[in-house]
Amino acid sequence: MSNEWWRTAAIYQVYVRSFADGNGDGVGDLPGVRSRLDHLADLGVDAVWLTPFYTSPMADGGYDVADYRAVDPVFGELSDAEALVTEAHDRGLKVIVDVVPNHTSSQHPWFVEALAAGPGSPARDRYLFRDGRDGGPPNDWESIFGGPAWTQVADGQWYLHLFDPGQPDLNWQNPEVRAEFESILRFWLDRGVDGFRIDVAHGMVKADGLPDAACTDQASLLTSRPLPYFDQDGVHEIYREWRKILDSYPGERIGVAEAWVPSAERLARYLRPDELHQAFNFHYVEADWSAAAFRRVVDESLAAVAGVNAPSTWVLSNHDVQRHVTRYGGGERGLRRARAAALLTMALPGSVYVYQGEELGLEEVTDLPDEVLADPVWERSGHTDRGRDGCRVPLPWSGTEPPFGFGGSSWLPQPRHWAEFTVEAQRDDPDSTLSLYREALRQRRDLPAEGLAWGASPDDVLVFRRGSAFTCTVNFSSSPVTVDRPGTVRLASCPASELDIAGDTVTLPPESAVWWSGDVDG
Repeated sequence: MSNEWWRTAAIYQVYVRSFADGNGDGVGDLPGVRSRLDHLADLGVDAVWLTPFYTSPMADGGYDVADYRAVDPVFGELSDAEALVTEAHDRGLKVIVDVVPNHTSSQHPWFVEALAAGPGSPARDRYLFRDGRDGGPPNDWESIFGGPAWTQVADGQWYLHLFDPGQPDLNWQNPEVRAEFESILRFWLDRGVDGFRIDVAHGMVKADGLPDAACTDQASLLTSRPLPYFDQDGVHEIYREWRKILDSYPGERIGVAEAWVPSAERLARYLRPDELHQAFNFHYVEADWSAAAFRRVVDESLAAVAGVNAPSTWVLSNHDVQRHVTRYGGGERGLRRARAAALLTMALPGSVYVYQGEELGLEEVTDLPDEVLADPVWERSGHTDRGRDGCRVPLPWSGTEPPFGFGGSSWLPQPRHWAEFTVEAQRDDPDSTLSLYREALRQRRDLPAEGLAWGASPDDVLVFRRGSAFTCTVNFSSSPVTVDRPGTVRLASCPASELDIAGDTVTLPPESAVWWSGDVDG
């Protein structure tokens, strides 16, 4: 793509462990990703984002990093990562890798040294060790995975972990920490990566004095109220330094924030011209299935980024949330809504993210056996929250029986009915979800550059234009709705036979979206 490719890019998230298994051990790996790059090129995305593949004890699926410059043996070797970047570039695909700066693994050499060094040591100052209070933790902060955010060590001090105890938080007031991550960025930029998705981008700086949050069930408040350990103003100083590094390399290298913040306005602060390029739009993910909810979040998102001249991002699913087919009701209804939401999403101005498997119409796997659950949320919640494994089940590629061409016997079991959802089963079916995504991504490249303008519409219907040549209509209702016909059908989430066109009107089927060209035929 041309300059500032990231403003309109379609970026595909690969959850490496579950994408494709190159060596038959049942776990996805980098050789597996390399073997399936043609699928991504054929799909029509512009970039691939890879979840962590670094050396890790896997307390949290690789988001607990023990060595940021090495590939974990389960995923391959450093040479596989380098070859993947080269082969993706050969196909016109950019490569974005995860960086995890809020915390390390408890097996990282720094943390091992900190435990051995004792209280008050320079090694401990790289992390957030504190003395307890009244016989308990230093404050009332809670882990996002459940339970307290503090663990006591043998000498009596406590260390902070906003996630799993195997993920101790770093002290970003320590200059050694800042220098180390600047070096890590350069290590991967030197190997050709096109950018970084920054895990917990809102979390590195904590409020001075580590004050109490003074509330419970804190994980549920991430996008609704301020918390003393997230979205502190000091994070922006870090990103201004990182932006200088990104800008020092050719080819528009980018930073993408995973930032759970209370408002679209707070999110836009990460996107100021001297900071990051994109931030995930979690408010869009959380929108209920209704025209009013989607219109509100689209308006708020576009208004927030307009002031900082950044693109909005649109995402329906990722490795941390329930797949949207299931969120939208599951079964045929959930899939119908998901297909409509895909066309709505890809019609919006900005950048769109596709989570692996959504192009196949996959649902959340909600009946995984207890004994296979690997997400630390399952244990941390006392077996009350089944965690995120249901959206991480390995992809079905081909065949009629598990593991459906994934590789070895997959690390999480695949449902047998996924035989009808494989890439092979859908590739040549013009009505399949895979074909819908492929065509939408192809047409999306040619959409007008203009922003969004809403048109008049009945309740439960959204109508918007991009310039004078493109219109998108979305019927959120469970009933057919008749509207003025905006033009000639370009693409529909439903079978074309379900569109009832009569002169200058069209009756939209329930829970459907249609793209229209600008000219209305007689």
